[in-house]
Amino acid sequence: MVIKNLTEIKTLEQGGKLLSCILKALLQEAKPGVATADLDKLADNLIQKTGGTPSFKTVPGYKWATCMCVNNEVVHGIPDDTLHAGDILCIDIGLLYQGFHTDMAWTIRIHNSEFRIKNSREAEIDKFLLTGEKALDNAIKQAKVGNRGGHISQAIQQTIEGGGYSVVKALVGHGIGKDLHEDPQIPGFLDTDVHKTPFLQEGMTLAIEVIYNEGKEEVEYKNNDGWTIVAADRSLSAVFEHTIVITRTKPKILTFFNLEQKVDQKG
Repeated sequence: MVIKNLTEIKTLEQGGKLLSCILKALLQEAKPGVATADLDKLADNLIQKTGGTPSFKTVPGYKWATCMCVNNEVVHGIPDDTLHAGDILCIDIGLLYQGFHTDMAWTIRIHNSEFRIKNSREAEIDKFLLTGEKALDNAIKQAKVGNRGGHISQAIQQTIEGGGYSVVKALVGHGIGKDLHEDPQIPGFLDTDVHKTPFLQEGMTLAIEVIYNEGKEEVEYKNNDGWTIVAADRSLSAVFEHTIVITRTKPKILTFFNLEQKVDQKG
């Protein structure tokens, strides 16, 4: 586990603020008829304006600034879809800024603003997504000095399974910093004594990920692109992720954002 000093945390905080603004801009452009490839190009342009680099392009063989997952795609989706009303879209994005990575993901339902009456399925989808948001919030609250990684995992599992959904156990959250993926791993489930999981210390930075399916937990590769992983039963899947730092008092979200607040992409 890598403990960051105050200078390093300040850099991570700056990168996280930039990344959150970029993700907000992308989500606000995600509308029916929009191509995810165009959203990825926008992400690349906005990252270039920060003076940073897309974290995901540092992964050998991956050529895109984002991972875009639609409906039953779980993670690592290549941006090659056109969005339709009723789809759910997860945008996963990372920023390498002044030597440090931050990573975040958010999932939304694509809707046509002209129609304001929800059908029953849309209400079910919104409940599915709200459960993921709650799981991330509950997990972050457990990221404090004196707890262990298993407390984070347990909070995710209890919230997701309590909502009637399935944690994807094949994929995990992780430490983050100079490397996109650092120790410790933070699963979304607890299958051992919590006291055997990593001890949480001040100065640790974590990418906490809630990765879950509406149906069963099993996943598989969608095709032969080598990246896109889908729910094996083709049920809906979603991801919510923030980069946080553990402080002496309480966890701090480095990628905090308010999706309802409009952003100026020229700023």
